[in-house]
Amino acid sequence: MLPPRASAAHSNADSPATNEVAIEFRNVGFAIQKTQILSDVNLQVAAGETLVLLGRSGSGKSTALKLINRLLVPTEGEVRVSGRSTLAWDAIALRRGIGYVIQETGLFPHFTVEKNVALVPRLENWPEERIRQCVAELLQLVGLTGPGLAKRYPHQLSGGQRQRVGVARALAADPTILLMDEPFGALDPLTRSEIQREFQHLQKRLSKTVVFVTHDVREALLLATRIGLFENGRVHGIYSPAEFQASRDPKISACLATIHPETASATDTDGARGEVK
Repeated sequence: MLPPRASAAHSNADSPATNEVAIEFRNVGFAIQKTQILSDVNLQVAAGETLVLLGRSGSGKSTALKLINRLLVPTEGEVRVSGRSTLAWDAIALRRGIGYVIQETGLFPHFTVEKNVALVPRLENWPEERIRQCVAELLQLVGLTGPGLAKRYPHQLSGGQRQRVGVARALAADPTILLMDEPFGALDPLTRSEIQREFQHLQKRLSKTVVFVTHDVREALLLATRIGLFENGRVHGIYSPAEFQASRDPKISACLATIHPETASATDTDGARGEVK
């Protein structure tokens, strides 16, 4: 089993707690100088669901993700985590309570696998025995159980293995929220498919609140509880996978055409990978 949510001696009293609404955007905008990146974004993420943010490159979905863990701060409106504005949180406490997985994993190259996974628990001053147990259980959970693997460095791993280490590290402090920004985008199709299935099993077991950014339509339909379609810095709509597939909205039809290449325009889609361009 995963480590419990920290004993009184080692818990952070200022860490995000599960609420019915885990994350909320209220009239959020974000601009850099005179360039408007996000405008009037309103959405809620329920505790335990997987909201996939889908859209073209540059549509604002990754920016929205970074507003949740305060890597960015809104220039308009408010982002709330567990009922509190991100500006009311201590930034470090907020980020330690939120797992974060990016496309290139962000692993420290001079740390072994076990040291990368143990990073946040050590920052939280967990006892060494608890850290060792946590690392061993998480590596097993993400399918990294080969002999000597925990002692390897990132450059000694395959792309899929590095991505699994990144997921394990994000889960190490047992966060209630997990942010994933194109986490499987750099993997070959076969490895990507395998890790997508593993992620499905993990989410069923752990029931984290997940916000997952992708421009791969197949991935969105496979993994999402709901899909938030971003277009030009705005939320075009939020749909269940069934609603998304049944919609006759032209923008959604253009997305769905990417997974049916015979009906897709070569200038608008990449049918081979099912991605919105």
